[in-house]
Amino acid sequence: MAKYTKDDIFRMANEENVKFIRLQFTDILGTIKNVEIPISQLEKALDNKMMFDGSSIEGFVRIEESDMYLYPDLDTWVIFPWTAGKGKVARLICDVYNSDGTPFAGDPRGNLKRVLKEMEELGFTQFNLGAEPEFFLFKLDEKEEPTLELNDNGGYFDLAPTDLGENCRRDIVLELEGMGFEIEASHHEVAPGQHEIDFKYEDALTACDEIQTFKLVVKTIARKHGLHATFMPKPLFGVNGSGMHCNLSLFKEGKNAFYDPTGNLELSDTARQFIAGIIKHAPAFTAVTNPTVNSYKRLVPGYEAPCYVAWSAKNRSPLIRIPASRGQSTRVEVRSVDPAANPYLAMAVLLKAGLDGIKNKLTPPAPVDRNIYVMSKEERLAEGIEDLPATLAQALDNLKSDEVIVSALGEHIFEHFVEAKEIEWDMFRTQVHPWEREQYMTMY
Repeated sequence: MAKYTKDDIFRMANEENVKFIRLQFTDILGTIKNVEIPISQLEKALDNKMMFDGSSIEGFVRIEESDMYLYPDLDTWVIFPWTAGKGKVARLICDVYNSDGTPFAGDPRGNLKRVLKEMEELGFTQFNLGAEPEFFLFKLDEKEEPTLELNDNGGYFDLAPTDLGENCRRDIVLELEGMGFEIEASHHEVAPGQHEIDFKYEDALTACDEIQTFKLVVKTIARKHGLHATFMPKPLFGVNGSGMHCNLSLFKEGKNAFYDPTGNLELSDTARQFIAGIIKHAPAFTAVTNPTVNSYKRLVPGYEAPCYVAWSAKNRSPLIRIPASRGQSTRVEVRSVDPAANPYLAMAVLLKAGLDGIKNKLTPPAPVDRNIYVMSKEERLAEGIEDLPATLAQALDNLKSDEVIVSALGEHIFEHFVEAKEIEWDMFRTQVHPWEREQYMTMY
C-alpha cells in the first residue's frame, strides 16, 4: 500500500481535479457507509474534525451518544477511475472515534486493529490475508431492478460466448488495477453466472479494506453492463454458492512463521497450533464468518463448500486446506467463510482463534485426507469430525458460549451483532416461504 502524507493528498486532489471525497467506514453488519464532503472540507477531514451522527448507523450508539468523528487513514486514498466529467470523486477509509477522542469500540476496523495488537504482543509482526471472494451476475429489468435471470450459462473456466460476463469482468479488473490492486487471475466459477477475481494477498487490515473496495467496484461496474452483482452466499438452489476462501499466514520479522522445512508437511509447530485453534473455535466463529440465514444454505454437502470441521493438505472437502506452496507462501486456507461476512470481524475472530491455539500450544487432530462428503456419520464420528452449525440460530448459540470468540468481537460488537442476528433469524423462522405453500397447500 502506498504511504501518503497530507501534502500528497492535497497535491493529488488538485492534479486530478477531485471535487468530492467519500469518507468511508463499515458498520457491524459489514455494510459500507460514507459521508461525502466537497473538496473545500478536505483539510478539516484530514485534521480528524469531521463529525457524523452515529445513532443512525446499525449497531453503533444510542441517540444520546450520537456525536462521533471520522479519522481518515491517509494510506487508503483512492480516486475512483469511473468518476469524471465535472470533477472526480476520491475515497478515504476512516476509523470511528468517540467525541472524547478515544477509539469507538463498535468500529469493526478499529476492533481488528485491537486484535492485531494482541498478535504483536505474542511476537508476530504481520498477519496476511489472501481472499477469494466469489459473486453472481444477474440481469437487470427495464426498471433496473435485479431479476433471477443469469447473464450466462458458463461453467468453471469457460470462455465467451458461453461466459457472457467476460467483458464485465474485464472492466472490473481494469478499474481495480486503476485503483492500485494487483490482480492475479479472473475466471468464471462453477455455477452459471458465477465469477471470481483474485487479487494479491496483503496484511489483514489492508486486505479487508480491499475486500470492501472490491465489492463496491464489482457492483458499480456490473450496473454499467446492465447487471446486478450479488455477494449473497446462495442465491440459487441446486448450484454452488459463493464462498470467500481466506488464505492466512503469520509472519515474524519478515519470515513466514508457518513454514518449517524440517516439519511434517513442512509446517511449523506454530502453523499446527494455529490450525488447532481454528478447529477448536470453528463452531463459534461461524456465526461471524457466515453471518446470514442464507449462509447455511451454502454449507451443505455436494456443492464444494465445507460443512465438516477437519483439515487436510490433500483434499478440498474439509474446513481447512493447506495449499501446496511452501516457503514464504506457506498458508492455511479457511474455506467456510462467505462474502456476506464483515471482513474486519471475520479476520478478528479467525486470528483470535488461531492465536488461542498458539498461546495454549494446542495440538490439531490428524489430517483427514479422504473425501469427507462420502463418509457416513458413523465414520465421521469415529474420526472425530464435527459438523459446522446447520443454521444461523445454532451458530449464534455456539458463539455465545465461546469466551475467546466473544472477546475477539469485544462487548459492544458482540451484543449488537447477536441482537441483530437473532432478529434476522426470528424474522426468517416466522415467515411463510413459497416452498411451504408448494409442499403443503394441496396436501392438507
